[in-house]
Amino acid sequence: MAVAPVGPGSSPAVSPPDLHAMPMVALNYSLRRRLSLYLNPRAAAAADWTTLAEALGCEYLEIRRLEARPDPTAALLEDWQCRCPGGATVGRLLDLLRRLGRDDVLLDLSGSVEEDCRKYLQKKQEEADQPLQVPAVDSSVPRTSELMGITTRDDPYGNRTEMFDAFICYCQKDLQFVQEMIRELEQTEFKLKLCVFDRDVLPGTCVWSISGELIERRCRRMVVVISDDYLESDECDFQTKFALSLSPGARLKRLIPVKCKTMKNEFPSILRFITICDYTNPCTKKWFWTRLAKSLMLP
Repeated sequence: MAVAPVGPGSSPAVSPPDLHAMPMVALNYSLRRRLSLYLNPRAAAAADWTTLAEALGCEYLEIRRLEARPDPTAALLEDWQCRCPGGATVGRLLDLLRRLGRDDVLLDLSGSVEEDCRKYLQKKQEEADQPLQVPAVDSSVPRTSELMGITTRDDPYGNRTEMFDAFICYCQKDLQFVQEMIRELEQTEFKLKLCVFDRDVLPGTCVWSISGELIERRCRRMVVVISDDYLESDECDFQTKFALSLSPGARLKRLIPVKCKTMKNEFPSILRFITICDYTNPCTKKWFWTRLAKSLMLP
């Protein structure tokens, strides 16, 4: 943090932080909550969170998805940080609010914004001044370079990670169905982003570690493509049980089973308590992709 020159006998004055270089993570919860109180109410006379969402490049279906969240403004800012980690800055947010005519928000929050940014810079400086120590041992998920740059659009140095709407759990013999899923969910008006292992994951790292990282931290949902071949896959078995352990009883609607073929074997008992999308039922097939897309778009 730069210090401005001062006259003799006076205390040093700290220059204001560069807000256009300040990541959104610098803004604390209390300030975000106050911002939500301004933008969440739908008002005809003033720009609300939907106007800000459009200014940030969100499309209609994305705004509809955010509309279902209890705090759409907070959800919008979180989504923006994930989509544009380098461009999501405090200065950019203030510029947009100014362009949208929300001078009332700027007047009320500008002091708190600058204070939060100063605290953020101070904390970063204190962390940089700490002596180098050996990190504590963590037996759960490895915090190594193994999990940096694991997908085709990841930054190899870990500065930007690719996020997805859903992880697709499937076996190789069902890849043709997965390709149809890509066409119906990614290349249509739904514009969902799917994590397909053979397409999106870079080779050369541990399958189990990467699967856990993607399912737990990178994907909002998981689609399980069920068939007789699925029952023979150790990899699919691990991924399914891992996802269920994150959402016991499917309370968070995290896992969505999809029956893609007529089966000779019994449906997996571990998934029987979860409602499914049945691609094999001719009576409901015309609703299949819409039902699946809507379930993946839930907040």
